[in-house]
Amino acid sequence: MPLAEDIVTSSHRFTSYGPASVTINEVDYRQSLVLTASGIHCPWPVRSLEDLIPENLAPIFATQPVVVLLGTGERQRFPEPKTFALFGERGIGLEVMDNGALCRTFNILVAEDRAVTAAVILNT
Repeated sequence: MPLAEDIVTSSHRFTSYGPASVTINEVDYRQSLVLTASGIHCPWPVRSLEDLIPENLAPIFATQPVVVLLGTGERQRFPEPKTFALFGERGIGLEVMDNGALCRTFNILVAEDRAVTAAVILNT
């Protein structure tokens, strides 16, 4: 029995992922990106956690999310506490996960019409 209907009303959703890429609506991306239900910011100039500086976070904050899903590659790695503070100061939740978990979680949240932004780090 399905747990939820498979009705996606957003313009963008992840259709697959791999070690060095993600696929959005059947289009492959091999550079880091920021994704919302209605828009893609690519390339996003972040290739590692060390690149999470305020200037590079601006495209995320511009989406006015309630929660941000940060995908850190094939495995979950956490950014510096100061990065969490930048989100906390704006009242934005930051959830850190591997890219596979990010793709699955994003699709569920956009199907629920949640204000979510995905920030995917792809180390190419």
